[in-house]
Amino acid sequence: MAQTRRNFLSDLGLAGIGLSFTAGLAACGKAKPERALNLYTWDTYLGAHTIEDFTKAAGAGVNISLFANNDELFAKLRNGNQGYDVIVPSNDFVERFHAAGLLTELDHAKLPNLKNIAPEWLDPPFDPGRKVSVPYTWIVTGIGYRKSKVDGVPDSWKWVLDSDRYKGRIGLLAEASELFEIGAKYLGLPANTDDPATIARVEAMLLKQKPSIQVFHDDNGQDLLLGGDIDLVIEYNGDIAQVMRDDPDIGFVVPREGGIIASDSLCIPKGARHPDLAYAFIDFALGAKAGADIATTIRYPTPNKAALALMPPDYRDNAAIFPPAAALAKCEYSRYRGQEINARYEQAMTRVRAG
Repeated sequence: MAQTRRNFLSDLGLAGIGLSFTAGLAACGKAKPERALNLYTWDTYLGAHTIEDFTKAAGAGVNISLFANNDELFAKLRNGNQGYDVIVPSNDFVERFHAAGLLTELDHAKLPNLKNIAPEWLDPPFDPGRKVSVPYTWIVTGIGYRKSKVDGVPDSWKWVLDSDRYKGRIGLLAEASELFEIGAKYLGLPANTDDPATIARVEAMLLKQKPSIQVFHDDNGQDLLLGGDIDLVIEYNGDIAQVMRDDPDIGFVVPREGGIIASDSLCIPKGARHPDLAYAFIDFALGAKAGADIATTIRYPTPNKAALALMPPDYRDNAAIFPPAAALAKCEYSRYRGQEINARYEQAMTRVRAG
């Protein structure tokens, strides 16, 4: 069974969005540490041994709370930190949190393992100089597909956004901003736009395509593809790489128009209850061994060059995990453009879903 965002913690008996639990020495039958890190993260986004190894190294427990999406994460913290020490926002929400004054400026001297991060991830446009975030994973959006059910490699967004050839067998992301950014890329326009005419063109295209769409999914497209419910799906490369381990009939491609590139980061929110443990955990996660454990488990591409050196060829050479450089060169970061623009996308998406 694929280790998707939903079932990894389930295998441990700890699943549940919004669930908080304490892991660590107590789980090993030892005395529960007096102090514990409060981590707020995505489901199934840790290595198989991350918590156990950190607990042993730091002598502290870990309380884990899970969020379903960046909007939920932001909503939880925008009116004040309720005690979280480390959060894991995506790049556009790093910008949003920082703009709202909700993130702690990082002391790099307390993060010696930052040296393990590849240089290209140390000065991103959403956080120049990595003042408030450190890279955890990076992500590319593309098309996952069942090889035996489609005629060739679906190397254009046209296959899912502008064709009825696979009517009823297509899944699209439900997240409004990213879907509209992809639509703009297909039309040859900048992904990050506040142009009402571009938003209207993408909306019209999606309304026309809607009879061919089986589902707008909430980041479970890989499960639908694996289960045979759909044959083509817009999804994240790591999610598709997970199910490719179980089913060789599944493939992944970044369309020739380019996709959306993203990065999830580790951040310390202002008001963190245990800032020393936050630094300890982030530096631990940046270690070579811990980074390799995380990458092995979740199958997303790692920005950690020291961890990558420990990974086997089936990870390092996997074109789903690490798409070709030519494809990545055409991808764009999703950027935070302000709440007013986000609202326009949401309103357009509501009309598409209702149309």
